[in-house]
Amino acid sequence: MRLVVHDYAGHPFQLDLSREMACRGHAVLHLACGSLSTTPQASLQRRDDDPETLAVETVAVSMDLKRFATRPFAEALYGWHAAQRMAAFRPTAVLSANTPLDAQRFLQRAARRSEARFVVWLQDLIGEATYRLLAPRLPVGLGTALGRHYQRLEAAQMRRADAVVTITDDFRPMLDRMHVDSPRIHTVENWAPIAEVPVRPQDNPWSRAHDLAGKTVLLYTGTLGMKHNPALLVALAEAFRTDPSVRVVVTSQGAGADFLRREADERGLSNLCVLGFQPFEAMPDVLGSAAVLLAVLEPDAGVFSVPSKVLTYLCAARPVVLAVPPNNLAARLVRREQTGLTVDPSDETAFVEAVRTILSDSAQAFAMGRAARTYAEVAFPIDAIADRFEAILSSVDPR
Repeated sequence: MRLVVHDYAGHPFQLDLSREMACRGHAVLHLACGSLSTTPQASLQRRDDDPETLAVETVAVSMDLKRFATRPFAEALYGWHAAQRMAAFRPTAVLSANTPLDAQRFLQRAARRSEARFVVWLQDLIGEATYRLLAPRLPVGLGTALGRHYQRLEAAQMRRADAVVTITDDFRPMLDRMHVDSPRIHTVENWAPIAEVPVRPQDNPWSRAHDLAGKTVLLYTGTLGMKHNPALLVALAEAFRTDPSVRVVVTSQGAGADFLRREADERGLSNLCVLGFQPFEAMPDVLGSAAVLLAVLEPDAGVFSVPSKVLTYLCAARPVVLAVPPNNLAARLVRREQTGLTVDPSDETAFVEAVRTILSDSAQAFAMGRAARTYAEVAFPIDAIADRFEAILSSVDPR
């Protein structure tokens, strides 16, 4: 194949797949957005040991992707530029993930002109998310109209795709309502690039550089957007404010991180440390610094999102506490594999108590961390995952 793997967000595990597909002899162009500042990204460049069949590139735009009023235009501009690069590569197959709907339409059109198979790698139900998040936040009627527009746009794009790879069967009922043909839907759960996230000790160069060595670190890392509730992290810092050994550490950027900084200043929470995104190369040490790893997701967001950061957490051999809807795939995984505790995302008290429970029992915490790494070692090796994608991409016929 001549394969384009387009991951707008630039996450590590999509690049993990591109590398493996290139190692198998496919010509692979890995494309990502080079203008994002509100989501952590992989090291989006070739490595010395990469095969010659792999190209890793980013596409940047001059318009502001963070500003709500201009974002649709900026994302459309990005889509046009990405589609031009994609078309120049002359792909036979395109796998597109995390792509804003206003950008995706350009990629789909370019794939049609190139007679390439176009497969949507469905990470989040963007139309559903837009409707649920904007309808209550914008003036009456405006949020609903915008949400409905993006729901219709997403449904049309799913129907036009040659196949849809969804990360959870939980999305299938929504795809059925979009009238996506069931035989064109495939489920491949997400993973983390385990070879790039080895287990690291708590006392490591990163923790020492940030004065965290020897501390009890409660760590949240990754995006803090509209589908997350950063107030839970404030509540956690409040609960441990009198314990000098505990630090609540957040590595994030954007509105959620700014909110935490303001709250820390106003409340005098010196134990709440908000840092920017860290380079992916530092991630093993970042995660290794933690006693407990944290994830949050708003109640309604469980319908359209699965926090993939949890999968990277599992590689670090640390227990996790999730404040996410109980039926979310991440929560079910943590409970099934006994890698941590899950609580209702609207219950601040339960969130704090779950952390206390893990900290009070070091044997249980160690067992949870060991179970997490064991699961990752079994589920995340890339060869079996690439087999699945290779089979899907090879079997799809352009519509």
